[in-house]
Amino acid sequence: MEKELLENRKKIIYEFMCSDIYVPMKLKELAVLMDVPREERKDLEEVLEALISEGKIERSPRGKFSKTDGKYLTGTFIGNARGFGFVDVEGEEEDIFIGETQVNGAMHGDLVQVSLLSAKASGGKRKEGSVVKVLKRGTTQAVGIFQKSKNFGFVVPDNFKLGQDIFIPLEHSKGAVDGHKVVVEITDYGDERRKPEGKIIEIIGHINDPGTDIMSIVKGYELPTEFSPKILKQAENVGKPVSAADMVGRKDVRDWQMVTIDGEDAKDLDDAITLTKEGENYRLGVHIADVANYVQEHSALDVEALERGTSVYLVDRVIPMLPHVLSNGICSLNAGEDRLALSCIMLINQKGVVIEHEIAETVVRVDSRMSYTSVRKILKDRDEAERDKYKELIPMFELMEELASILREKRRKRGSIDFDFPETKIILDGQGRPLEIKPYERNVATRIIEDFMLIANETVAQDFFWQEIPFVYRTHDTPDPEKIRSLATFINNFGYSIKIGQEEIHPKELQKLLEKVEDTPEEPLISRLTLRSMKQAKYTVECTGHFGLAAQYYCHFTSPIRRYPDLQIHRIIKETLRGKMNEKRIAHYEKILPEAAAQSSARERRAEEAERETDKLKKTEYMSEHIGEVFEGVISSVTAWGMYVELPNTIEGLIHVNNLTDDYYQFNQEAYELTGERTGKVYKLGQKIKVVAADADKFMKTIDFVLPENAEAFGLEATAEDIGRYRAE
Repeated sequence: MEKELLENRKKIIYEFMCSDIYVPMKLKELAVLMDVPREERKDLEEVLEALISEGKIERSPRGKFSKTDGKYLTGTFIGNARGFGFVDVEGEEEDIFIGETQVNGAMHGDLVQVSLLSAKASGGKRKEGSVVKVLKRGTTQAVGIFQKSKNFGFVVPDNFKLGQDIFIPLEHSKGAVDGHKVVVEITDYGDERRKPEGKIIEIIGHINDPGTDIMSIVKGYELPTEFSPKILKQAENVGKPVSAADMVGRKDVRDWQMVTIDGEDAKDLDDAITLTKEGENYRLGVHIADVANYVQEHSALDVEALERGTSVYLVDRVIPMLPHVLSNGICSLNAGEDRLALSCIMLINQKGVVIEHEIAETVVRVDSRMSYTSVRKILKDRDEAERDKYKELIPMFELMEELASILREKRRKRGSIDFDFPETKIILDGQGRPLEIKPYERNVATRIIEDFMLIANETVAQDFFWQEIPFVYRTHDTPDPEKIRSLATFINNFGYSIKIGQEEIHPKELQKLLEKVEDTPEEPLISRLTLRSMKQAKYTVECTGHFGLAAQYYCHFTSPIRRYPDLQIHRIIKETLRGKMNEKRIAHYEKILPEAAAQSSARERRAEEAERETDKLKKTEYMSEHIGEVFEGVISSVTAWGMYVELPNTIEGLIHVNNLTDDYYQFNQEAYELTGERTGKVYKLGQKIKVVAADADKFMKTIDFVLPENAEAFGLEATAEDIGRYRAE
């Protein structure tokens, strides 16, 4: 049933059930009363099921339907390994706590109906509830380790939020043996007396086999790893060399000096830059691979791209949104090759203002494929060999640095917030083992490209906003006032303050705060808490602005190879440029874009979580090879249960407060310090500290440190001699 039709029918039926004349009825009675023909009763049942899943109506044990009278809330159950859980209800400020005895068979991810317990029953501290009904199962399969006994087996899920093992009858074990990582389909969710039951549908590999660890995360997040033969064939068919016919009607900019600037190992080069000076102004061209020319709407390629939503970048592999034959081939702006592009060509003045612009379908030919490292050597290191090699391009690179600095300063003045956390670079050997972990810092070249992509995205978004054409925007809402007030209270402990208006805060206030804490001991914690106080950016059809960038108009235009929203808006731009955006097409986009935006946001979250999990896994695996070794780090956070220490390579571990064996330590919440009652020893934010790697739990993906003086008490080999040698080095 179409979404719009379903919504209309839901509204009619719900309003009828809310009327005074309605009495609880069965499906057949409702169908007769509402004059629904027998052949359409399935549609009526679908409408009723949808209303039940939203918690608006309920079905009695005798099959009669009635409204819930607001007795219940509906939300997503978030499990905990210790048996209790929480229910996240949209629109509610805080989750509802569900005690172990009130879970009633719910599993992590389930959509559930919850009844609130009275303040007296819950102790009055926070909202507590009881799961009344599981409306929809959120977990249908799980990834875990198979363990076999004589007559049966069971799977211990990797996702500890699922809370319990899954029973596997031997006839459904697919021949798995102890230590196999498997995908299990849940066939029975069990109850208070019985564990869930399932059958193994895939054996990923043994836990000791190379690649099994990452593939387990891939399967756990249900990331697609293969393209169907049909999609691969379609990609091959459309990926033909650019012909004279392809170029007809396009702006030919092949004679413009043009470069791509990417990482050394990048293969999908989807953006190229041109830059010249015109009097006092800069003519900047941001040229993006015209992926929409090859991926037609409703094609198998398009359907698959929407389902995937984004490319996923894991430590040992890329799971692309589009097949490599496109992303690394005809849609990659390879040097010396004719390519089709969609270009945003801007004239920018000395103040960083775009005074005119043109969005055009173009033909491009890149002169040189540059790397971030090479451009850094040219501009910052003044490397003679590198400068000589690219002497013809140096004037353009120097102009790029000049313009990027102007654009960055303009953003800074309006209040754009720049979180400069170093990303992690993880280097693996051929077996997937981490050899080295180090910070991947931004340099002059990465910042230039970032600045140019930002201004292109803003320019395109503003253009289409004022044309009043359906579009997909990248929006970032103003932070929740309560979270900002909590942040203000917290930073006050360190002598900082932020100005908060009646309802909201201006991004400039947070920018000024981050500038104040720069290079202070408390910088890591305050930066992270500031980030956590903000909302997540998402894709929407309304242009509500981007808080973090302090931008009124913003979209994602620059990466159609790896992000579906970019591909979708390229289609809209091309149809508009060609004069085909008529009323029918406008209605079409108004209908499909909300769902495409929501899907893209959801897939982006999934990708980010999978990327974080693989990073945590490899960091834990790396530290498991360094147990007993001494490191120097910085205290990045202090809590009642201990202190987190971050090493220069971005790895973070916890020193549990009960492992500070020389004293009993009290947590000072105002100063965020741990203080020894007897010794008076103080541990505080930003303090440099030596630690010993004590434990690395690959299952939980956690790392524990202890102090060097306590190492021997924990059976570690770091002795006073080792520590002395470390200091000498």
